Amino acid sequence: MYNEATVVADVIKGLHSEFSHIVCIDDGSTDGSPAVARAAGAVVVEHPVNLGQGAALQTGLHYALLDPGTTEIVTFDADGQHQVSDAKDMVSRIRSGEAQVVLGSRFLDDRTQVSALKRLVLRVAALQSRMATGMALTDAHNGLRAFDAGTAAKINLTQNRMAHASELIHQLSDIKPRWVEHPVKIIYTDYSKAKGQSLLNSVNILADLLFR
Repeated sequence: MYNEATVVADVIKGLHSEFSHIVCIDDGSTDGSPAVARAAGAVVVEHPVNLGQGAALQTGLHYALLDPGTTEIVTFDADGQHQVSDAKDMVSRIRSGEAQVVLGSRFLDDRTQVSALKRLVLRVAALQSRMATGMALTDAHNGLRAFDAGTAAKINLTQNRMAHASELIHQLSDIKPRWVEHPVKIIYTDYSKAKGQSLLNSVNILADLLFR
């Protein structure tokens, strides 16, 4: 969560319809997001400064695993792009014993409207991940993921920003859990577009791929 005060309460309330334990990792917000998230019913863990998505995910995994009763962990964006129903279905696939890790993919059905540029970048990123790790992913940069607790405990992200997505896939290829992709819908709202996330993420992913 980074400066999501205008939307995060609705995201949390939606999650509460299916999930009892919601943790927001506030990554140095300056707009009052932590207070809004707490008022909506989430536990909030705060970074004193903005460290990036990778650092926020690692903090979230670590915090959730402090509870010995944790069985599954879902990573879910704070800006309203993800669907609660998709997260619920992904957890069900872990609880059924089918998989230990379920990775969201916006390319397994036609529910997500993706720009031509973003589609190209994400396809290239998935191809790069497949070549580097052997994992036949269709969407390597999707923030909606579910892990069983045992697998989550083995993840140790050190890349703070966009490179964390590639690092995570590399670590999973080493851990070798049972994994599947699951079709998910991503909604690119006027809010997220106004923040420039779609274009910025495409640029960041390209930079990561070129650096690697």
